[in-house]
Amino acid sequence: MVEVTGVLMEWAPYLLGGVSITLGMVGIALGIGIVLGLPFALVQVYGARAHRICIGAYAWFFRGLPVLVLLFLFYFGIFPALGLDLPAFMVGAIVLGLRGAAYQSQIFRGAIQSINEGQMTAALSLGMTRLTAIKSIILPQSLRIALPGWSNEYPEILTDSAICYAIGVAELLTRTSQIVSVTYITMPIYLFCAVIFIILNYAGMWIIQKIELKVAIPGFGAGAG
Repeated sequence: MVEVTGVLMEWAPYLLGGVSITLGMVGIALGIGIVLGLPFALVQVYGARAHRICIGAYAWFFRGLPVLVLLFLFYFGIFPALGLDLPAFMVGAIVLGLRGAAYQSQIFRGAIQSINEGQMTAALSLGMTRLTAIKSIILPQSLRIALPGWSNEYPEILTDSAICYAIGVAELLTRTSQIVSVTYITMPIYLFCAVIFIILNYAGMWIIQKIELKVAIPGFGAGAG
């Protein structure tokens, strides 16, 4: 036990470096997911049929393939074919973000469609353009409705980030495995890694829940009841 504690103390800075890389990937992926997912949702609700088909195909592609397959496909195939020499960290973050956008687009789409169509009709009858109505009336409500469902994306992307070890990203699991290969101490170190993931998971969810409560409107959406 003393030996294990000493090893963990010695390698703690290295593991913390893996934590920062993991959280960096998660942050970038969540950002990509929002930046792409929200416009994709708007296109699926208000766009032309051809555009809706394209977004549907995108969502079908990224939701239908395992993360590991997507990582290999982009790292060894698509990005090199496009002449892009991206580091493994960026490939992992982008792939997780593109996959997250496919899921988030469906979350946002459902929230937008839950808004009564009469609100758009009323806004147009008052002289608003469709874009103004979406920005000023539909989105403020739908984003509040979407937040509880969207919050599940954080733990999903956090756990998926561990798969990026397969393309050489020096994230938390990769560094844990490297420590095991050097020290030959297996279970305690992997257990410590699992504890870190649990802490990151629940800490992130706690922050998101605080945000959800802050923006919730009593009697509406997440604030109902």
